[in-house]
Amino acid sequence: MVTSLNDSAPDATDTAPELTALAAARVAVGTLLDGGVRHVVVSPGSRSAPMAYALAEASAAGRVELLVRIDERVAGFTALGLALSTGSPAAVLTTSGTAVGNLLPAVMEANHAAVPLIVLSADRPDELRGTGANQTTVQPDLFGEQVRFAADVPAGSDPERAIQTGLSAATGAFAEIPPGPVQLNLAFRDPLVPSPDEGLPTAVERQRYRIGTEPLVMNLPPVADELPERRTVVLAGHDAGPVAEAFARAHNLPLLAEPSSNSRFGPNAVGPYRLLLEHFGPDSTQPIERVVLFGRPTLSRPVAALLARPEVQSALYQPVPVAWYEPGRRTELPLENLSDLADFAGRGTSAWLDTWLLAGSAAQHALDGVLAAEAAATGPSVGALVWRHARGQLLLGSSNGIRDVDLAGLPAPEPSATVYANRGLAGIDGTISTATGIALGGRQETTVLLGDVTFLHDAGGLLLGAGEEQPDLRMVVLNDAGGAIFGLLEHGAVEEGGKYGDAVERLFATPHSVDIAALAAAYGVGHSVVGTTAGLAEALARPVSGRTIVEVRTDRHSLRQLHARIKDAVAAAVVGVLVP
Repeated sequence: MVTSLNDSAPDATDTAPELTALAAARVAVGTLLDGGVRHVVVSPGSRSAPMAYALAEASAAGRVELLVRIDERVAGFTALGLALSTGSPAAVLTTSGTAVGNLLPAVMEANHAAVPLIVLSADRPDELRGTGANQTTVQPDLFGEQVRFAADVPAGSDPERAIQTGLSAATGAFAEIPPGPVQLNLAFRDPLVPSPDEGLPTAVERQRYRIGTEPLVMNLPPVADELPERRTVVLAGHDAGPVAEAFARAHNLPLLAEPSSNSRFGPNAVGPYRLLLEHFGPDSTQPIERVVLFGRPTLSRPVAALLARPEVQSALYQPVPVAWYEPGRRTELPLENLSDLADFAGRGTSAWLDTWLLAGSAAQHALDGVLAAEAAATGPSVGALVWRHARGQLLLGSSNGIRDVDLAGLPAPEPSATVYANRGLAGIDGTISTATGIALGGRQETTVLLGDVTFLHDAGGLLLGAGEEQPDLRMVVLNDAGGAIFGLLEHGAVEEGGKYGDAVERLFATPHSVDIAALAAAYGVGHSVVGTTAGLAEALARPVSGRTIVEVRTDRHSLRQLHARIKDAVAAAVVGVLVP
């Protein structure tokens, strides 16, 4: 529900003198910076000019880092990436009209991923609304339920209280409400520019803002022997954090961790776990009894099937409110503290954990053997190599990329990179821009793995204006001339049946012949192309400096058969390990 500043504080606004546009903008910028905003992404426009000038003054004073992007959708996802890597609220400024609407995809992702994204939408004053004035539409509450808070600040009003409330809502300061995006709709009345006698303050060197984003490891004390022995597995979904790994280790339980969980490491982690779940089903000699869930599971149908098994009890560790599901809509028992979770999970026997680790080792060996037999690069082999070589920060694009890592990425003893993914809504839009924001916010080398369709969807994210800061960002683009993920789903069987002609290829695979090297050259981005795993390994071993694209050319038409061979090889290997 949108809040009007006049509705919420009639006495204050009736008596307070009207502020000029630039004075109101200066109050707004000061309040944002006092509230922890250190990065603002600006998309140029006329109605937002007062905010732009006020931000320029703050930038000259060394108080804020400004980024300029001409495409509002790019700007929104860049701000999303900055908020992800810094953990602090990041703002995006747009002018009025369609400019604001272009932020919707980033706002939706921020909503479901609980990211503190501050939308600063400039607007026409009330007397111009509904008159047909240029670039004027209904902007208040434009994002509806996607934002935690929305305020419409009339022209001439003091925006301080609305912005303070918005920052509190964005950062999760209100009880039972998770962090997330907010909209501050700021109306400005002419004049929109400084007076002739005003100017920028004397420039000072900016203080670079950076928080520690290095991978984390936790330790929990071993559990008491009094806990009952149970065949429990720890499932770490997106954003589970290192607590999931520590819990599995303390309870002697197998750890099944998605790549963006930041839990996929340690002695209990099982790599190709999703291919093993059917071997621990209700008809097996060692069926899974319970599941302890950390984070949000999003990647595979075998995991969804496990959580849907009626005989398997499951609990969700939820110490704080989350944005990705509505209370009462999931079947897991929500538990707020680790003590209750420990009582639910019990402890694993050595035989239970060893069985999983042996099966995981055999499955990993079989999978690696199938991939090694392929001289050409494939999705799973690319995922495995990127996972092995990633340092600093790693962003995994939606679609097949993150699933390839989930399948083939070997868990390491300790984490080597902080992993990100837009799993709020798992869209492919804005991935390059999100990676750019992550790299600039984290101030360390960053790798992003994405498919060619995901890459092309955000090609505009490659555009950085003259003088804009260049991140250290390596983009690994798996180019199979179309979208491969649908071929691994039911659509692949439809295509093999042949009764729909080329409908699957055209409508789902969306084939293309884009010259990525030429596209990279147009944007001034480095480019190299490889076609083998050896070539990719060599490219990934090089240090990351500036922006570069590593294009991996591969064929998607044999991918369905490759996955079938992997599944068969893993099944044969596991049979020899599991106790009959």
